[in-house]
Amino acid sequence: MTANKTTIKFRFLTMLPALVLALAALPAQARDLTIVGWGGTTQAAHKQAYFDLFQKETGKKIIEDEWNGEMAKIRAMAETGKVTWDVVQVEAPEVLQGCEEGLFEELDWSKITDKAKMIDGATAQCGAGVFVWSTIFAYDGDKIKHGPKNWAQFWDVKKWPGKRGMRRGAKMTLEIALQADGVPTNKVYQLLATPAGVDRAFAKLDKIKSKIVWWKSGAEPQQRLAAGDVTMSMAYNAWIYKVNKKDKRNFKIVWDGNNYSMDFWAIVKGTPNKDLAHKFISLSMRPDRQAIFFNKISYGWTAKGAGKMVNKAMLPHLPTAGGHLNTALQTNVEFWLDHGEELEKRFQAWLAK
Repeated sequence: MTANKTTIKFRFLTMLPALVLALAALPAQARDLTIVGWGGTTQAAHKQAYFDLFQKETGKKIIEDEWNGEMAKIRAMAETGKVTWDVVQVEAPEVLQGCEEGLFEELDWSKITDKAKMIDGATAQCGAGVFVWSTIFAYDGDKIKHGPKNWAQFWDVKKWPGKRGMRRGAKMTLEIALQADGVPTNKVYQLLATPAGVDRAFAKLDKIKSKIVWWKSGAEPQQRLAAGDVTMSMAYNAWIYKVNKKDKRNFKIVWDGNNYSMDFWAIVKGTPNKDLAHKFISLSMRPDRQAIFFNKISYGWTAKGAGKMVNKAMLPHLPTAGGHLNTALQTNVEFWLDHGEELEKRFQAWLAK
């Protein structure tokens, strides 16, 4: 017995190095897929349109989490190698910046969908477009029967007296000022990249500066409109729709010249769930699943063909329907990464005068 035990022990010890090497060659043990979004009604709609079906089709569990866009947390994961998030919902500037910094995985679109099946701008190097959202302006249809039709008329405080609500920041505000001054959509950023263009935008803002009520959060414009603090206000389209539906308001959206952008799914660099994350993103790019989401939330689809499956009653409220993008301006993320700091500094100085 003693001899047999010695032989077995010897054989085990000689095999140990090979076992260690074999275990090291195995992929990291994948945990449940963790998807991080903004929470609230948007995440609830994600669950109904994407999360539930993904779990059913793959047998893999999804762990939901929320964040407010703090990129420092993802940087910490990349630096320590302790990646606890897999897929995150990010805005356009963050997906570009995170990709450049190596915080997000480059997407393999062959595992997601044909890029030709997506709308322009939705297939980034490190991000897949989740939805389109628009900055519009709105007024109370119960108080104004014949309202303004474009940004130029938004500036007309003689025909439509009263205060104007605007976002307290350079981004979108400067673009809108140039649009109101008659600059064609396809020339806005070309002009805003010049000193003369910046001067022109601020000169236009000067004309109604005393009439402007500034807001910071997306909930404020509707509150100001409801309270009668402003006659009309720059706002986010989904917030206006939400208040109209929930509170039975009659706030009218003006789509002409709306400024639009996208949110994206991005995969955190170093996740052991990279393949599973691609499978999830692929499911969320399916037109039939996006239709379920956009029947609940008034953002715009990114997968071509989704609109055909959205309820007709919902279409007038979506940025990608009804020709709403025909006269729209897509926010130029690279422009703001290059010029944002200097323009924001000038904007705040102008504001303080």
